[in-house]
Formats: sequence, C-alpha cells, structure tokens
Amino acid sequence: MNIMLIPFRIDELWGYQDAEDNVIIVPQFNYAHNFSENLASVKIGEKWGYINSLGNVEIQPRYDSAGKFSDGVARVKVGNKYGYINSTGRMLIQPKFEWSGYFSDGLIPVLISKKIGYIDIEGNIVISPQFDEVLSFSEGIAPVKTNNKWGYIDKTGRLLGKIEFDEAQKSSDGLARVKINSKWGYIDKKGQIVIQCQFDKASDFSDGIAEVISSDQIIHIDKTGDVLW
Repeated sequence: MNIMLIPFRIDELWGYQDAEDNVIIVPQFNYAHNFSENLASVKIGEKWGYINSLGNVEIQPRYDSAGKFSDGVARVKVGNKYGYINSTGRMLIQPKFEWSGYFSDGLIPVLISKKIGYIDIEGNIVISPQFDEVLSFSEGIAPVKTNNKWGYIDKTGRLLGKIEFDEAQKSSDGLARVKINSKWGYIDKKGQIVIQCQFDKASDFSDGIAEVISSDQIIHIDKTGDVLW
C-alpha cells in the first residue's frame, strides 16, 4: 500500500485514514504515530509496538515508548532506558541509555556519564562523550554544544570551524542554519560561514533555495545569499 496514512482519533481510539479522509485502519489503538519505512508505532493498552499499513501487528507491543524507523532502526524504551531495534523487532542495542537520539548517518547520539557522544549500530563508541548537547548527524556533520556555544563535527569527531554559535541546526541541502547574536546565517559542510548571520528568521535550504525574513520582509535566497525574489 503506497498511499499516505494519517493518524486520526474517534473518541479515545486511534486509527488511520488517507488524504481524502477515507478510513483505512479502523480506530483501535490507544495512540498512534505516523508511518515511517512502512511501519508505525502504536500504543496497545499500556505498551507500544508496530503495525504495517494493513493494520496488522508486525512487532508486538512490549515497549514503554517507540520511535520512528530511520535507515531500518528505531529507538525504543524499556523501563527508563533506551535501546534500538531493527524492523523485525530484533534488539540491536540493549536498553541501557538514560537518553539517546535517533539513528542517522550510521551514528546514534547517547548520554554516558552526563556527557553526550556517538555510537555505531553495534554499540561501539565512535565519538567519545564530551558534549553538553547535540543533534543527530545529517549529511556527514552534526551540531554539538559545549561551554554554552554550538559548533560542528564530522563523523570522526573532528571539529569543523569554530564553536561560536548561539544556535545551530542540522545540515540540509549542503548548508546548515546558525545563529549569532539573534541573527541567522548559514555554514557549509566544512563549518565555514558562507552566508553571514543577518536574518531575523531563516529556514533550511531545499533544492537550492531558502526562505528568510529580514526587516519584516519575507525573501528567498540562493546558496550564495543572493535574493531570488
């Protein structure tokens, strides 16, 4: 089934409908999330599991929370610890982390001894825990925070550019949004500022274009910062 399925609720139960509001999976779940990689996490009673697009249970409800699948891997919670499963429900990394992020670009951010680093899907530490906050990797780089400032690292843990930003977002279409002194700009995948921090608001690049706001005006720019319209 290739149609988009959207969670909806009737009374206290959740099901799925298509974009034209046709009921595809009748409401029967205590809660329901969006589909990702052909599976959706649903709450059945007090536990979470996964269903397919026909509404059949693919992974039995045994988790205290269950996240979306990304590259065939999903984060699940057992008790107060996070671990990771594959799309058959096999536990890849046992639940042992008090906090962890989503699997992306082959790495997972995890909290170990009050600092955050990154592990691979086999549970090996790839980048040692040293950061206060992080986001998942995207396009080979990840934003990391230390000493109240953000910067970027590559998948070896090497620092790209300087840790100098007040806010930093994941890379999209080759550039990432960064904020200095309440103004937004963009860095490239080397961590270098390529569009100066000058906008009041900024969106991610997509297909070479980003929407930004400057002096209460909405404008669209290209990757050089030139105004398109």
